[in-house]
Amino acid sequence: MSNAVDLYDTSYGHYAARLYEGVRKETYGEDIGQTSWMTVDEFRRIFTMLELTPASQVLEIGCGAGACAAYMVESVGCHVIGVDVNKNGVRNASELARTRKLDSRLRFERADAGQRLPFADQSFDAVVSNDAMCHIPRRLAVLKEWYRVLRPGGRALYTDAMIVTGALSNEEMAARSSIGYYLFLPPGENERLIREAGLELLRADDVTEAAAVLSKRWRDARALRQSELVKVEGEANFDGLQTFLACVHNVARERRLSRFLYLARKREGVWRRQ
Repeated sequence: MSNAVDLYDTSYGHYAARLYEGVRKETYGEDIGQTSWMTVDEFRRIFTMLELTPASQVLEIGCGAGACAAYMVESVGCHVIGVDVNKNGVRNASELARTRKLDSRLRFERADAGQRLPFADQSFDAVVSNDAMCHIPRRLAVLKEWYRVLRPGGRALYTDAMIVTGALSNEEMAARSSIGYYLFLPPGENERLIREAGLELLRADDVTEAAAVLSKRWRDARALRQSELVKVEGEANFDGLQTFLACVHNVARERRLSRFLYLARKREGVWRRQ
């Protein structure tokens, strides 16, 4: 069985270090600071799917170090609030907003997205979460909170890379979840929960290929910098992350654990108190 491995504290704590910038550049091609299975092209498509405009008020769940939210603000001109439970991520994100002079349109709060969100009803035009929902328990309660804070006609989008679509061994599940809490779901469960939360499901797209490709690139980029990374992470954690990334690649490539993108909408003229 795999021991616990740290990804997020290390990645967020050393976000601006040239060493980690180099890893991201080789992993994603275009580095906007992501630590997920999302390419920049996919993120740009998300802007379109959410129908974002400069007037949009957006909530990002699981904002991490804030770079993706900053990219959204710079690309669209919208207003974004990002929340994350990781204190290193929120601290870096807030500093990033100040450094890039975006703090009039971009702010970050430390909050547990598995609990009631610290925002009034109908505060946002869009809610988005990139590969973070799998870390949050109580999926139905989370989606009901999204429904509550969305305005009528508002859109919600998230990706989930933990859809079980084939046989997985206990060793694979342990390695795949070694970096923290994970919620594994069967096919169709997200769709059911989205509808039960009161949202209208617009699309559910298989985007597993990105996880298969990026996990291999990420592992290879880290392997090229092994000696430097070991000095920062320690040998055991470095090896643990390499094992994690190898597992992500294998189960995604073989479509035994799939990644899906879900887009939903809060119907206009309908309001169910959650």
